[in-house]
Amino acid sequence: MAIVEKVIDASPQQVFDVLADGWTYSDWVVGTTHVRDVDDAWPRVGSQLHHKAGPWPFSLQDASTVLVCEPPHRLVLKAGLWPAGEAIVAFTLEPVGENATRIRIGEDFAAGPLRWVRNKVNDLVLHLRNRETLDRLADIATRQKGSP
Repeated sequence: MAIVEKVIDASPQQVFDVLADGWTYSDWVVGTTHVRDVDDAWPRVGSQLHHKAGPWPFSLQDASTVLVCEPPHRLVLKAGLWPAGEAIVAFTLEPVGENATRIRIGEDFAAGPLRWVRNKVNDLVLHLRNRETLDRLADIATRQKGSP
């Protein structure tokens, strides 16, 4: 499993609030181009976020399903992108000091062709994508920190 971490200048609850807002995923998840729908129960276990990923006109429609939700410390998703496959994506949030959070994202392909295409190039691309994802998430969480 590829793991990337970052310390964000916001509390775990502030960071988790971004994770819990399914409508923001296309703003910070690299590769997700459009959120089509979010179940009212999001991010409760079993709820889904319906998304598009990839560039038009080749974008794929699929859904991500919540497998574990332990606010404000953990969220695990099964992210679909068929026919390419699906991945298990785990976010863990740990308080650091008074008002900061260490967030880790771990991602591993669980099914489909991408599961069998593991090599150093793919691992590097996934690592870079998840680093950018955490940078974008941090921007949103710290911006919301300043909101009333």
